[in-house]
Parts: sequence; structure tokens; C-alpha cells
Amino acid sequence: MKEHALIFMALAGVLSIPAKPQPLPENEGMGYAYLTFEMTDGTKASIATSSLTLTISGNTLTAGSQSFSLSNLSKMYFSNTDETTGIEEMPISTIDEATEIYDLQGHQIPREQMRKGVYIIKTKNRISKIVVK
Repeated sequence: MKEHALIFMALAGVLSIPAKPQPLPENEGMGYAYLTFEMTDGTKASIATSSLTLTISGNTLTAGSQSFSLSNLSKMYFSNTDETTGIEEMPISTIDEATEIYDLQGHQIPREQMRKGVYIIKTKNRISKIVVK
């Protein structure tokens, strides 16, 4: 019970203090795009902050259309990217740095065979997704 009270107090403190907006180059003048929730099992859920409503009822935190049990919530924080995909988007120009290219079925393909669609690109430093239009 004491743990629940501490979590509730921490959440109430977080919810009562507005986040200081951090402008992004691609979203000039806007604040954080997502509120990310991390559960005790390590899973994450990111919810867009535009028109976001948070409510707490009993042991349940509702953010937008998603609900979370306070006892399973490890932390929540504002971020500029959706952290639930596990793959960052990157500009198509970085395809020149690609060491491996995969389609969404997991097949490795040569750069010359890329058509319209979504691809997973592996470079020396990271793995990202790109959309070829």
C-alpha cells in the first residue's frame, strides 16, 4: 500500500508540472511529441501528446485510449520519438551508408532491387527503417 501511495504521489507531481517544450528542427516551435510509459517488465507504450488527457481512477492511469495499472508502471517520461517501434526512422539519403537492406518479410535485398515500400537498413552505427516512395 505504501508503494502505491508513493507511485501516486510521484505521478501526481509529474502530472502537475507542465513539461518545458523542446523545439525540434522538424517540428519548430512544438513541444514533446510523445509521453512514453515503461512497465516493470520493460515494455513501453508511447502516446502522442497532442490533445492528450490523463486521468487516475483507483489503481488505473488512463492516457488517451490506453489504460495502465499503476502497480505495473515503472516510469513515464516525455520524448520526441515513438519509442515503441524499436526502430528509428532515418532520411533516405543515409541509404548510401547501408551495409545490409531487408524488406519487411526479412529477406535481404540488393540496393538496386528496392522499390516503393518500407525497408530495414543496417549501417555501421544503427538499424533504422526507411520508406521509399
